[in-house]
This record gives sequence, structure tokens and C-alpha cells, in this order.
Amino acid sequence: MKSDEVAQFLQENPKFSEEYADLLSSIYVPHPHDGRAIPIGERQLITLREKNRMLETKLRELLKFGEENDSISEKMHRLTLALLRARSLEALAYVLESSLRDDFEVPHVAFRVWGMGVGVDLPEFSEVSDSVIEIADSLVQPYCGLHIASELLSWFGDSDHLKSFSLVPIRNELTIGLLVLASEDSQRFAPDIGTLYLKRLGEEVAAALTRFA
Repeated sequence: MKSDEVAQFLQENPKFSEEYADLLSSIYVPHPHDGRAIPIGERQLITLREKNRMLETKLRELLKFGEENDSISEKMHRLTLALLRARSLEALAYVLESSLRDDFEVPHVAFRVWGMGVGVDLPEFSEVSDSVIEIADSLVQPYCGLHIASELLSWFGDSDHLKSFSLVPIRNELTIGLLVLASEDSQRFAPDIGTLYLKRLGEEVAAALTRFA
């Protein structure tokens, strides 16, 4: 019989282990790590311990992710309240940048808003090129990666030290702006990170801005 046939037989005949318990107790198999022969029962215990360790590791990871999500959710809540309390566009711009810098530890923040018909003497509300608007409109979801357009880099002044970026469209039904986050850490906004909270951030900023349109 081949190995898979033996395995199938044992699966289809669960009473075999009861009828031949003495036989099974006398079977020795290689240890999974050091190669010495051990009883099949001990081998099963080792397998169960390893599975238990794997489950414990996954549980710790889930708890860690849960704690991180709770922390982010709390920060997002504080930012939302701060945006709602802002009484002017100047205050809103300050709240957004300071919250991202101090609460979320994003060292470099820049954004531009257009099409709102407001006369505010701030860089954030200055005119942008058509290419910037096209970039923002093309984003189905926030972008994270190592490269962005040179015009966006110019928003940060000296940008040689910036290694990773996130582009967040400021959008409700229409795209009215673009938020750019940057870091000296190349892994901070790596392409494989999740973007759910970034998308929500863009939506919250858009909702706060439309109060002043």
C-alpha cells in the first residue's frame, strides 16, 4: 500500500486505533527536530504543542492589531471633533496639520484645496495645476509608495530626505483637494499598507471643508 492509501484507510476506519491500541503504542517514528525515534503518541503530543504555539502566536497578533486599530480609531475621533470645532479655514488647516504631526506622528503634511470659491491667503488654498487635479481625480483609493510627482514634492520645500509618501484625495461626491503625507522612513507609507483610515481621513477633511464653501 502507498502512504496516501494508508492515510485514507485510517481516516475511513477510526476504530482501528481502538482495536490495535497495543500495536500503535509500539510504533516508533522519527522526532521532527532531532531525528531520534519516539513513540507515535509522543509525536502526536509534539504536533499538538506546535499547533498550540502557532495558535497562541496568531492570537497575540490579533490582539496587537486590535489594540492598534483601537488606538487609531481614538485618534481619528479626536481629529474629527477638532475639525468640527474649527471656526475658520485657517483654524482647520492648523488643526489638520498639527493633529497629523503630533497625534499620528506624521512628520510632514501638505495639502491643497480647490474649487471652493474662498479667498484665503494660505498656500493650502492657492491655485494648483491641472496635473495635480488629474492626479487627485484618478485616485480610486489613497496611494502609498516611494515616488510622487515633482510638483507635489515642491509643496514640502527641501524634499531630498523624504522617502515614502501617501496621497489622500479630499473627496465627498467631488474631489476638492489632495492631502500629501510624507516621511523619512521608507516603510512608513509602503505600498502594501492598509488605506482604510487614510480614505476616511480624506472624507472627514472634505466634510469639514464644505462647511466653509
